[in-house]
Amino acid sequence: MANNKKTVIYLNLFLIRFPMTAILSIGHRISGVLLFLCIPLLIYLLELSMLDAASFSTVAQLLDSTIVRWLLVFLIWAFAHHFYSGLRFLLLDMDIGMGKVASKKTAWVVMLAGIATTLVSAWCLL
Repeated sequence: MANNKKTVIYLNLFLIRFPMTAILSIGHRISGVLLFLCIPLLIYLLELSMLDAASFSTVAQLLDSTIVRWLLVFLIWAFAHHFYSGLRFLLLDMDIGMGKVASKKTAWVVMLAGIATTLVSAWCLL
């Protein structure tokens, strides 16, 4: 009788070279989850800032700290990346840019647009 046991193959995900379209898709999902999870905190800060002048100044001091500003820059990247890749996915749903070369080019454009938007926002914010 032949041995039908399957051997376990170790798959190192860090050695796999993903195409840019896969990286963009993974980034779109991660940025969407991040934005969704930040909604309660942002709503709480908005509510706290509208209570009275003292709570507004507390929120303003919190937002003035360096760590929070860097977190805001990261959230700006998440929003920009999610926005631009969402537009790309809408175009793909309309069969625009479906070819392999066009898909790769639009993935690079989306990545660079998200980074450029983040850098401009960081320059204004920091």
